[in-house]
Amino acid sequence: MIELQSIKFDKYQDSLVPVIIQDYISKDIRMLGFMNEEALEITQSTGIVTFYSRSKQRIWQKGESSGNQLRVKSIGLDCDQDSLLIQVEALGPTCHLGTDSCFTENSSFINQLTKTIKSRRIADTEKSYVAKLFANGIDKIAQKVGEEAVETIIEAKNADTNRLISESADLFFHLLILWENQGIAFNDIIIELESRSD
Repeated sequence: MIELQSIKFDKYQDSLVPVIIQDYISKDIRMLGFMNEEALEITQSTGIVTFYSRSKQRIWQKGESSGNQLRVKSIGLDCDQDSLLIQVEALGPTCHLGTDSCFTENSSFINQLTKTIKSRRIADTEKSYVAKLFANGIDKIAQKVGEEAVETIIEAKNADTNRLISESADLFFHLLILWENQGIAFNDIIIELESRSD
């Protein structure tokens, strides 16, 4: 919980501090908004990000009409005490244009790769290795994961760093395909790992 008196709202003429919204798992920046004291109080008490709209001149909760709320995971204050970083779980797209982020070219490489794998699932099997794996089903996908795991172990035992990196990348890529086939998102794996760190 951030103490209101520690934030320099009065540094700005309109008493609004900038708030960066970041996905708590991918660390992608989703949007920039502004808060006054009331908006921050509401955000902290409800756990749902609430801003002050400069254009509407009122308090507004992100997702109040779309349902695409931002659930607060953590709130951080910068070293100058005049801006906030709020890490969130987003319940849908953040941007009014229907994208995860209000910023272009923002998605992390893993998220981009995951989207590519998802799109290749329905591609022509003659032109796409990934589409062919999906078409061959779980047995073939699981076999490839096993093969890549064995190759990774061999390169670790051989102490060949470059080959180990290459085989680890192959293993991770095939795990992403396996997870997509089973309806598991990369973020599900991150959440599981985070739950074990407590």
